[in-house]
Amino acid sequence: MFRKSIYKSAAQLRAMVEPGLITAAALDAVRPLIRAGVTTLELDAEANRVILARGAESNFQLVRGYRHTTCISVNEEVVHGIPGERMLQAGDIVSIDCGAQYQGWNGDSAITVVVPDDARPELVAQRAELSRVTEGSMWAGIAAMATASHIGDLGAAIQGYIEAQGPSSVSGLPYGILREYVGHGIGRKMHEAPSVFNYRTPDPGAEVKPGLVLAIEPMVTAGGEETFVEDDDWTVSTVDGTDGSHWEHSVARHEGGIWVLTAPDGGAAGLAPFGVTPTPIA
Repeated sequence: MFRKSIYKSAAQLRAMVEPGLITAAALDAVRPLIRAGVTTLELDAEANRVILARGAESNFQLVRGYRHTTCISVNEEVVHGIPGERMLQAGDIVSIDCGAQYQGWNGDSAITVVVPDDARPELVAQRAELSRVTEGSMWAGIAAMATASHIGDLGAAIQGYIEAQGPSSVSGLPYGILREYVGHGIGRKMHEAPSVFNYRTPDPGAEVKPGLVLAIEPMVTAGGEETFVEDDDWTVSTVDGTDGSHWEHSVARHEGGIWVLTAPDGGAAGLAPFGVTPTPIA
């Protein structure tokens, strides 16, 4: 049986640069709007405006049964939250996942932001720490992609980073890593093979070599790892009600090294603490 290769050509990698930049631009436009009193639907509209203005389309809207440009998850919602009339409150932790398709190629990225709350600095600090740990684990996984032999090395790096941060200040327990939801390949479709687990597995996974493009996206909680899907059939929330955080970048391994497609600087700032310098795709 014919199986399509998971590896892209140099020309295909170059074609993936622009959809990555468009995805980054959408999230950059939304970030300053994340404040108390703004609805999640207003944030979604801004992301859609930017994507359309750049001549692209929302790849989230191409998913069967989904009609929004983003997924916006608040507090105990970890991923796949549906934008709507919910108004953000001071102190909320907000994860925004977004993607763009341009000339048949895809980008996918996510950020987490904590809404300021002067009245509850301790809560803000706890939620900011959860976001920091999640983002750091993402960069640890991306950095591992520069030298990894197999995809399993990325999951080990992500889990290792999270474990090194110690227990959550909220629960006193280790940070939770979602098991049912993982990263993925990306290219002509937003979700392609292979899966990218955010934890150690006995299977080393596919080989990491030039042409591989992955969406690396740890989803971390301040407490337990158990989740459930809300009645809307999309939103994934923690069973114990603790907060979640989600960070994601689309990353290419090419002949010269790695390049973060959904970061304007190719990931230079995020990779610097790990001693990795990204190389533009030639």
